[in-house]
Amino acid sequence: MAALTQWRSNWAWPAWAQLLNRRTDNRPTAPSLYDGTLITCALALMATGLVMVMSASIPEAQKSFGNPYHFAIRHAVFLCIALAVAGAILHVPMYRWQQGNSLLLLIAFVLLIAVLIIGKKVNGSTRWLALGPINIQVAELAKLFFFSYLAGYLVRRHDEVRENVKGFLKPLVVFFFLACLLIMQPDLGTVVVMLVTTMGMLFLAGAKLWQFAALVMTGVGAVVLLILFSPYRLRRVTSFWDPWADPFGSGYQLTQSLMAFGRGSWTGEGLGNSIQKLSYLPEAHTDFVIAILAEELGFVGVVGVVLLLAVIVFRGLLIGRQALDNERYFEGFLASGIGIWLCFQGVVNIGASAGLLPTKGLTLPLVSYGGSSMVILSIAIAVLIRIDHEMRMANIQAVGGRRK
Repeated sequence: MAALTQWRSNWAWPAWAQLLNRRTDNRPTAPSLYDGTLITCALALMATGLVMVMSASIPEAQKSFGNPYHFAIRHAVFLCIALAVAGAILHVPMYRWQQGNSLLLLIAFVLLIAVLIIGKKVNGSTRWLALGPINIQVAELAKLFFFSYLAGYLVRRHDEVRENVKGFLKPLVVFFFLACLLIMQPDLGTVVVMLVTTMGMLFLAGAKLWQFAALVMTGVGAVVLLILFSPYRLRRVTSFWDPWADPFGSGYQLTQSLMAFGRGSWTGEGLGNSIQKLSYLPEAHTDFVIAILAEELGFVGVVGVVLLLAVIVFRGLLIGRQALDNERYFEGFLASGIGIWLCFQGVVNIGASAGLLPTKGLTLPLVSYGGSSMVILSIAIAVLIRIDHEMRMANIQAVGGRRK
């Protein structure tokens, strides 16, 4: 017993105290090197996604593969890969991202062209590059790589962007060619996300108000034209306006999603007790996973997920603001872009499932089933953590220097 007491006092308790970032005496605690709130919320969303994908995919997995946990196992593997890749990215200094942003843009173009030539076609869309058992959705990579390039451009041409139209239009030309390649897949949802994020980053960089307004009008007009001249996109919009006009045709998916929300009420039917996932709601474990969550966990569950995502978005925007205030402009623009990206994609996914927005085929960040989305979004979160970490380290070094 005496030996056990000595072990606890000499090793066990100090070790746990250090793990919890506490001290056993009255000395001030050491500053944290990482954003614990951001990490905790991201892991909580991932865990929620794993549980909901498992619950929502069981009927489809049993019917298609004879294994009720087929999608759940794959999603767990995706999560492990995403966490491993994010851990590696966390050790990459931000100056490396800034140095290589043009190369990343070139890679995005090459991959988008490659997917049109040798890509895998699924449900009429050519969006995936098949590498053995793994399918890579190139559009997800294109988002992150383009935002990295745009952040670098805004640093290099900051005065030009603020003072003349030429500097403002150059990145939009690059975006136009990327958008054309994405539309050819077709993938309008990714184009809209990238457009909104681009507008936000240009606005933060100090683009003139009339330029920003012209970009908004042009972007909205282009999206409207793409919808009007594409029958399947037009059906999506008209079914969004009145899904009950054709509940077994163009409005089928949305009506089933709305029924899932309605059945969930305040506290839900209970985990695993969804009716809509029984082959009624298409894409129940991917684009419409929030509808199954609403049915099983109710309004309370949806609010919990929204709050977790909102905290991540808020932290991303706050990290971006702090980086800009500290004259870390590349990091500031990139962090802000990631925050806008996550916010808009989450809003579109939840809004489409709830009948507030037309469906766009976008995943719910860190929750929906999908390997490419999970890995790329995990990398984006790791980049935010890295930016915050570098600022914390700089502050610690500055304080240490002043004390000397």
